[in-house]
Amino acid sequence: MVGFRESAVDDAAAHALLSEYFESRAAGFPPQQGHYRATFPSPRDFVPPSGVFLIVEDVDLAGEPADVGCGGVRRIADGESGRTRFEIKHLYLQPHLRGRGFGRRTLAELEARAIALGAQELVLDTNAALEAAGALYRSMGYEHIDPYNSNPNATDWYGKVVSTAG
Repeated sequence: MVGFRESAVDDAAAHALLSEYFESRAAGFPPQQGHYRATFPSPRDFVPPSGVFLIVEDVDLAGEPADVGCGGVRRIADGESGRTRFEIKHLYLQPHLRGRGFGRRTLAELEARAIALGAQELVLDTNAALEAAGALYRSMGYEHIDPYNSNPNATDWYGKVVSTAG
C-alpha cells in the first residue's frame, strides 16, 4: 500500500530517487531540444513552512518494501494575481508503478501538503515529451499558463487555483 514520508532532499534515499529521475529524463529528452540539465534541489526550499519533499513508499519489483518515487512542493514568488504560490517539483515514480494511479495519488498528496502550508495557487513545469504527465496534470485541473520560470528543460507550464478552506 502506497505511503509517503517526509525527507530532506539531500538524504541518501531522496538523492538516489532524484538521480534515477534525472537519468531517466536525460535518456528520454528530445534530442532537438538539446541536452537535459539536471539540477539537484536546494534542501532549504523543501523544509516547512517553505516546502516539503516526500518519498513514495510501496514495493519494488520483487515485492519487497521500497522507496519507489518522490516529489516536492516549494514556495515561490507570487504570480500577478498575488496568490500564495507553490511549485510542484520532481514528481517521479519508478517505471513499474506507472499507469496504476500512483502519480495521481502522489500529486494529490503534494497538493494537500502545499495547501496545508498556505498555497492558494499551484504551478509546475514539464516537457511536452512527457505526454502521460501532461495528461495527469490536465485531468487534475491544471491549465496551461504562461511560463513562470526559465527552466531550459520545460516546454509546458501549468497552474491551478486551490481552495484553502477546510
